Amino acid sequence: MKSTFQLPIQLRLLPFALLIMLVFQGCQDQTTSTYTYRTQMPVYLQMNDFRTSEAIIEPGKELENPGKIYIYEDFLFINEPQKGIHILDNSNPSNPITVNFLKIPGNVDLAVNSNMLYADNYLDLLVFDISNPRNIQQIKRVEDVFESMYTERGTGTFMTLKDTVLTMDSEFSRGWGWGWGNIFWNRGGMLAMNSDASRGGGESYGQGGSMARFTLMNAHLYAVDEYSLRVFNVEQSDNPDFLKNINLGWGIETIFPFQNKLFIGSNTGMHIYDASSPSDPKQMSVYQHVTACDPVVVNETYAFVTLRTGVNCRFGVDELQILNIEDPYSPKLLKSYPMENPHGLGLAGDYLYLAEGRHGLKSFNVADVMNIDKNQLEYLKSLKSVDIIPGPKSLIVIGPDGVCQFDYSTPNKLVQLSCINVKNPIVV
Repeated sequence: MKSTFQLPIQLRLLPFALLIMLVFQGCQDQTTSTYTYRTQMPVYLQMNDFRTSEAIIEPGKELENPGKIYIYEDFLFINEPQKGIHILDNSNPSNPITVNFLKIPGNVDLAVNSNMLYADNYLDLLVFDISNPRNIQQIKRVEDVFESMYTERGTGTFMTLKDTVLTMDSEFSRGWGWGWGNIFWNRGGMLAMNSDASRGGGESYGQGGSMARFTLMNAHLYAVDEYSLRVFNVEQSDNPDFLKNINLGWGIETIFPFQNKLFIGSNTGMHIYDASSPSDPKQMSVYQHVTACDPVVVNETYAFVTLRTGVNCRFGVDELQILNIEDPYSPKLLKSYPMENPHGLGLAGDYLYLAEGRHGLKSFNVADVMNIDKNQLEYLKSLKSVDIIPGPKSLIVIGPDGVCQFDYSTPNKLVQLSCINVKNPIVV
């Protein structure tokens, strides 16, 4: 396979940025430190190169660079970005057991609907029967679902990402998108799911983290990329039927379903869509904020929004915002709380668990949203965290060092049950 590498604009501007820094530092003492990152660099491929083979089931293997986490029934799924999905028997969260590895080139995320696993394979969506997770069968390929990846449709050229380890000797490199090191985190086609989706007849959905770009509600699948919302009918779970594409603007990041509404996070705000007519979502409102990375979780009254600085949100702030959404046509900002560098978050009743990236994991009692800062429960500074699933058996936390599970039956005291460590973690 022939591929061409192209440096992102941040790397191409690095020498100029360093020169500017030297000019303004004047006669201050100079220090140089080495920073190593696992990142993903853009690679250009041809459409026909990746459709020549089916996904392969391999023996279980160690984690190298964990991406998204997902739970369905007694199984835990952990994505290995661009490579595939680790499948573990999580009947006992204190002792998860590796079952196998589903090799899917170009895979970034997954979701499950009634024993049908949906996984992205570059431009396409693959459908697998996981009725028996130890004997998975691929049953369908839906082509060109994530067409926003095309760079030249006429020739079938598209852009994907390749795992790369970068080492830079410069203070300037600090903070370049730690957290899986994904400089280009927001590529089209990421999949994930939330557990609070309203369900129709006999659907059985799994549960994913707050970095969702793909969710299920009322027998419909909703997928967002940087610019749009795609709507699919999945009443026939093994045969997703594309219905329409809705333009959302730019910088779209996450999607969270709740009570027939879709809460969509973007670089500049939160969109609320009425999906009571599942096939035809309608915009209710857009709440705007400064440019910042923006996951969202909600309950009946409030939206909890984390804003953070980063490569794709350079002009942002690091804080937790609380919005009143009782009138979804006019969401109101109630209060903001400063944070270190908040990423994903999970809500379990009156308790909020917030991933602070390399700074750790925080938990809060949020029954009184006007005094959250006075009701912090724990701050686990040694637990690097990026996303969270408050599951039925455990609180699942993923970060660059691996996936850990906790007993959170006593909200103010997390008890570690197990950790699946990364084989060769990158030390920053």
